[in-house]
Amino acid sequence: MDDPQDVSTVSPGDSNTVAAAREALSEQGRGNPFKRLLPFLGPAFIASVAYIDPGNFATNIQSGSQFGYLLLWVIVASNLMAMLVQSLSAKLGIASGSNLAEHCRRRFPKPVVYGMWVLMELMAIATDLAEFIGAALGFTLVFGLPLFVGGLLTGLGTFLILALERYGFRRLEALITAFVAVIAVSYLVETILDRPEWKSVLFHAVIPRFSGTESILLATGIVGATVMPHVVFLHSALTQGRIVVRDERRLKRLFRFELIDVLVAMGIAGVVNAAMLVMAAATFHSHGFTQIATIPEASKTLEPLLGTAAKVIFGISLLASGLSSSTVGTNAGQVIMQGFIQRRISVWVRRLVTMVPSLVVIAIGLDPTRTLVISQVVLSFALPFAIVPLVIFTSRREIMGVLVNRRLTTVAATVVATLILGLNVYLLIQTFSGG
Repeated sequence: MDDPQDVSTVSPGDSNTVAAAREALSEQGRGNPFKRLLPFLGPAFIASVAYIDPGNFATNIQSGSQFGYLLLWVIVASNLMAMLVQSLSAKLGIASGSNLAEHCRRRFPKPVVYGMWVLMELMAIATDLAEFIGAALGFTLVFGLPLFVGGLLTGLGTFLILALERYGFRRLEALITAFVAVIAVSYLVETILDRPEWKSVLFHAVIPRFSGTESILLATGIVGATVMPHVVFLHSALTQGRIVVRDERRLKRLFRFELIDVLVAMGIAGVVNAAMLVMAAATFHSHGFTQIATIPEASKTLEPLLGTAAKVIFGISLLASGLSSSTVGTNAGQVIMQGFIQRRISVWVRRLVTMVPSLVVIAIGLDPTRTLVISQVVLSFALPFAIVPLVIFTSRREIMGVLVNRRLTTVAATVVATLILGLNVYLLIQTFSGG
């Protein structure tokens, strides 16, 4: 018989979740399937916010307006990659009780560890830049505020959301999930309003095609904005101490529940991403607006084409995306620093530090949308440094135990890492050769 004390949590204030998880993981667990699943939903939804952040708005809108439905297949492929990568990250935390950054620190030489830490901190800053600017744009579009004032309000909003963590993981998970719901509903409404060509949508969702270097740049940005390196590290930290299980049978059951969490959360994120590109293709590209280069332009152009409601809905979705993803990015930065170098700074200090580059970009007048796109391309180049160690560690039985990767899983993850690296190399060759 399973030990009832075999299931626990390190987070205070979440005893109800622990009790529900204990019941669901027990041999006698029966009843409503959704009620049994509910205690395990949350970590992937927090990670999924990074997949529908303002960087996605920028890359998807530019892709849709410039190339129509052409790059829709990149979103589909990226989302499938995200499901695989995030399931491995969640599994690493569950099986080993340590996150990806901690495993890197213990198993790689010090110069490699410090090099990876610096690289991932830079990626966290690039991520935060995109998310912060996106939320500031959201405040501007919804309330008509100056962009700099929107930036200050974004910082304040993030502080308030982060304060929820002191009450346990469940409240933060619930709030982030609510933000995801706002974004999803907003784009459901947008898709209904813009009436896309469904035959073209289905065709380009499965047929890979490019159209010049700019399409490759945007495709790379879509990949970087979808399979994001900082949440590869974060997801393993979200599961490592959330519900602790020692029994092998319960480990397998726990991972099955978390796999559903990943599939549902990443599935919603994938649909939202596709809806962004479809909206831009159906609304802008089909009406001859092929040079919608900025998010504010997209918002202004929506109003005469789809009505005032569409512009407001768009702004609300961007605001929800920026606030939630900025919070998640701050947490990811904490995990990366603590895991790689065993140092921790106050989350408030980190939030203030990461606000500075974003406010500087806003103050000097750089194009916020182009800044978002380039930041996502930079993220794509860092992905192999997160995915390769993840594949290595989840393939080792001494680390993973009964949850070690099957050979097919390892092969699939290796192919994903190779494809991303190949896309980056191809982009460099095409760009510098004038192709």
